[in-house]
Amino acid sequence: MKSLLRALVLAACALLSLQPTYAQAKGGEEAAIRQWFAAFTKAFEARDVNAIMAFYSPEVVAYDLVPPLQYVGADAYRKDWETFCSGFKGPLHMETRDLHILVSGNLAVIEGLYQISGTQASNGQPTNMWVRNTSVLRKINGHWLDVHDHVSVPADMDTGKALLDLKP
Repeated sequence: MKSLLRALVLAACALLSLQPTYAQAKGGEEAAIRQWFAAFTKAFEARDVNAIMAFYSPEVVAYDLVPPLQYVGADAYRKDWETFCSGFKGPLHMETRDLHILVSGNLAVIEGLYQISGTQASNGQPTNMWVRNTSVLRKINGHWLDVHDHVSVPADMDTGKALLDLKP
């Protein structure tokens, strides 16, 4: 299964290299993925872990902002989402910029910049940060499922610290 996921990621990279302008895919599949993304955003903003996990393949591999280096499988990623969602009280907000969708057959890539804002559960303070995200989706049994997530922020190479105050 690991080799299949690696092949999917390599295929997604190859697809991106064929589209140097990152032209958006046309047609019904792009519309379906935009609907998928809108529904995911709604689940994210509601902090509904069960609804969020419905968007992922059981074999998802994810690289998130927090350790470990990778989450392998939906059970591991669910724990990450539970921790993330419990770190906030009330709804979250996600603004999206520079969203690009590339579709080829049963594979799709979504990439963009996402501003995440909400109220921290631990101290009641507001938080607001931009992250970069790339998701690889695969159409499985007629449904688009996320098989790979990569979330990141730039880092200052001299200090090794994340740069959380950057804005597009």
